[in-house]
Amino acid sequence: MSQRIQFTQTGGSEVLELVEASPDAPAAGEVRIANKAIGLNFIDIYFRTGLYPAPAMPSGLGTEGAGVVDAVGEGVTHLKEGDRVAYAQGPLGAYAEHHTLPAAKVVTLPDFVDFETAAASMLKGLTVQYLLRQTYELKGGETILFHAAAGGVGSIACQWAKALGIKLIGTVSSAEKAALAEKNGAWATINYTEEDVVERVRELTNGEMCDVVYDSVGKDTWEMSLDCLKPRALMVSFGNASGPVDGVNIGILNKKGSLFVTRPSLNGYADTRERLEMMCEDFFAMLESGKIHIDVTNRYPLAEAGKAQDALQNRKTTGSTVLLP
Repeated sequence: MSQRIQFTQTGGSEVLELVEASPDAPAAGEVRIANKAIGLNFIDIYFRTGLYPAPAMPSGLGTEGAGVVDAVGEGVTHLKEGDRVAYAQGPLGAYAEHHTLPAAKVVTLPDFVDFETAAASMLKGLTVQYLLRQTYELKGGETILFHAAAGGVGSIACQWAKALGIKLIGTVSSAEKAALAEKNGAWATINYTEEDVVERVRELTNGEMCDVVYDSVGKDTWEMSLDCLKPRALMVSFGNASGPVDGVNIGILNKKGSLFVTRPSLNGYADTRERLEMMCEDFFAMLESGKIHIDVTNRYPLAEAGKAQDALQNRKTTGSTVLLP
């Protein structure tokens, strides 16, 4: 038997329950992983609350983890029992001692990356990879605005942007978070609880505004984010921490400067084995170089997954959080 977190109805963190279950044997093309550490991400909360529908009930939760392969299905050739591995894409069920998933979504973990670092950073690191290197291929010298710059994704983005020679302006909610973002390489920070973000961006850029805005907050920051862009610049909406953006009149993009907008996702970029491996190689190289350091600041036992989600949702965390089975 194996322990896992599941939910039978959507709602608050109280709907999460720890249960005993027999781990699934891998089918053809699958592997089963004995998790050593599990990643915690906002998308997990979206599934728990019903913003993103789970495929069936009861449902497991979580898409990111790291551990050791303990069973291999027929036809799998790039992995074997005992391999150190990590993953960041579905199906749901990573909040568990064992997780079975398609082998094509699993990558071998280099020796220089420990399990906690991998579980805390695979989804976030690959997200930053596609945001900065593919959604808009930053060359160096651009000025960008990145919301939630002290969070898990933001902390990696600050470091990666600095390595690329990008001026990253990060929004934060406190002086402590501003200091963390600046330590990680943010060119400047804006405390949105005390400052007008648009006016501060205008001051920092001498009126030129930003080449790209990266917004994981959603509803609360949508229009303000558009106002931080240069004409014909790009708005990247990649999350819904304050709720989804809806009811948008597309004509607003014209009104605010013939702007572009995109709503990317990891699955939309890591959609083939080859692209996943390319993205992982890029991210792992940044880790090995020391240009990106993952700060695992929060650790919770698997049984306290709800408590961990509450801390994340209420913006009480900085850096990354892992669950330990």
